[in-house]
Amino acid sequence: MIYMHKKKYYRKVYIALLITLFVVVLFSCSVGAADLSMVDAFKIIIQKLPFVGQILIEEPITNTMVSIIWRIRMPRILLAGIVGAALAFSGTIYQGLFKNPMAESFVLGVSAGAALGGAIGMILGISRVMGIGGTGLMAFTGALLTTYLVYQLGRTGGRVSMTSLLLAGMAINFMLSAAISLLMIFNRQRMDNIIMWTMGSFANSTWGKVVLAFITVIAGMLVTRFFARDLNVLLMGEEEAKHLGIDVERTKKILLALSSFIAAMAVAVSGIIGFVGLIVPHAIRLVMGPDHRVLLPYSAVVGSIFLIIADTMARTLVSPLEIPVGIITALAGAPFFLYLLSRKKREM
Repeated sequence: MIYMHKKKYYRKVYIALLITLFVVVLFSCSVGAADLSMVDAFKIIIQKLPFVGQILIEEPITNTMVSIIWRIRMPRILLAGIVGAALAFSGTIYQGLFKNPMAESFVLGVSAGAALGGAIGMILGISRVMGIGGTGLMAFTGALLTTYLVYQLGRTGGRVSMTSLLLAGMAINFMLSAAISLLMIFNRQRMDNIIMWTMGSFANSTWGKVVLAFITVIAGMLVTRFFARDLNVLLMGEEEAKHLGIDVERTKKILLALSSFIAAMAVAVSGIIGFVGLIVPHAIRLVMGPDHRVLLPYSAVVGSIFLIIADTMARTLVSPLEIPVGIITALAGAPFFLYLLSRKKREM
């Protein structure tokens, strides 16, 4: 009976978050150099629905308004939402695996590995030949190799120390960031592109990127959902998990690969955006509890809301100039990281 009551409560909160997400999307569509109303944004979005759009919205909408909303702002907003969901979702997995609220793809070096792979792709011209798919492939390769390297450094014998894994990830993060800086020095003609890549930006969003990110990220999320119960059991300790029939090392490898894949695809379309996977999962865990069956979908929605708001601020705060969205998330995330660090010290 208590479980059913909780389930109804979770469903209501989730619906409220989805409504909030839709309102944030409408608001973001209406804000910019050309101010439009949220009503106009809503009409354009509805009109684009297949079969029913023209029936529901009969009054004419100017081509200029449609171009601004549908061709310029909407791909950017949707891409920010998908990337926010991906980073928060992967951050939830990392924090569950490491049992550490400071774990996320940015801190563990996975984002830096993906960014280095993407930067190499730009320099070699792979992105020109294969398009965003080439950049995504290079980013995923970089993330996967980084994950493998961090995993090997954190392994002692046949077991993996999560503390060692976290420390190794932070060390690799610094090393890869230095490698990206070296690439910029030796490839000055591509420095601007690499700088925007390392700071994170949705300025060059396209519907192609939206489709690629949506398919890959959603596929990764759906597979990961099957391991939500395993993550819950791992929170009780590895010995208890083994007694309950879970292959701990195999589960760790699968979850590390899945979370790295999701984070890599996010980096591939947006560059490095830090701290989303740090702030959102921790905040949701404080409110909703540690159950990953709840944490994973809630973190995805709140991550979308958070990054859409951050990107809206990035393109409007000092308009017509644009601030890389990674700077906005870092300004919000760095103090939060210091708060978590001080909290850990007090607990110790």
